[in-house]
Amino acid sequence: MQCLYQLKLKQSQATFGSHTSKSFKDSQVFDREHHIVKIGHFFRNCDQALIQRYLCRTCRKSFSQETIHPCVYQKKRHLNSSVFNLLVSGVSQRRAARLLQVNPKTIVRKFLFLGQFSLAELRNKTHLQNKHIEAMQFDDMETFEHSKCKPLSITLAVEEKTRFILGFRVASMPAKGLLAKTARAKYGYRKDERAKFRRKLFRELQNHISAEATIKSDMNPHYKEDVRRYFQTQAYFTYKGRRGCVVGQGELKSGGFDPLFSLNHTAAMLRANINRLFRRTWCTTKKAICLEYHIALYCFYHNFVLLPNTQPSSD
Repeated sequence: MQCLYQLKLKQSQATFGSHTSKSFKDSQVFDREHHIVKIGHFFRNCDQALIQRYLCRTCRKSFSQETIHPCVYQKKRHLNSSVFNLLVSGVSQRRAARLLQVNPKTIVRKFLFLGQFSLAELRNKTHLQNKHIEAMQFDDMETFEHSKCKPLSITLAVEEKTRFILGFRVASMPAKGLLAKTARAKYGYRKDERAKFRRKLFRELQNHISAEATIKSDMNPHYKEDVRRYFQTQAYFTYKGRRGCVVGQGELKSGGFDPLFSLNHTAAMLRANINRLFRRTWCTTKKAICLEYHIALYCFYHNFVLLPNTQPSSD
């Protein structure tokens, strides 16, 4: 959880403005430039931490160390870490509220705050800094919002061997099979945005994939054109899909060696640790953006907590 705060602080210090772009910890800055001085301190209400205040003598505006903190104005910031750990461990929001003995609305607000921040960092590709990828695997997972008549597709890309999650996209898709006719009658025509968002993901990863890298997926006929468009020099291999085994949420494949094991194992981890992706659950997604928030939370937990030697740089 601390890695999220460090990333946000660096981003805030770079964009907040001229007053807060300087390091608060470097007292020599204030002694040397004189137009920014200390003007006392205060105790933060939520945890009684001592916070230093500053004054700009040029514009007469005051600010503090708290001003650029991502948790500014939060009254229960001490719960952020606990909520984060519960939400990426298969716990529902209502059960998290009961375990932490808080109002369910508090958990919803924490989820939105953590999810929006995590998704923004993923979209800014903070987790891909100094990343040189030699092998990538990708495929689509399926879930739904509100009803099985309104399915969603999750395009997931991982680094082979390390299982580091490189990125994902959530797209709407029409119902198929026996539900197709019922879905059209009940909800009308539903756009198929899988290709659009898959291309967005490839465009995001394009500059981080080595020119000699290998890319692997199943034999979906829609993948080849997009891969050749964005990864022209990389080697592309496809493998026939196999039936899922009993364990692994249906994502792990039966029949011995699996050439897409890194991807399928990561997909199984998502289904095992994000309660709305469980195979049999009554915790369903009501809005697609909330599914994105939840997956973004898990991506940070998966990449920087579960996987060894992947802590973000402190530079």
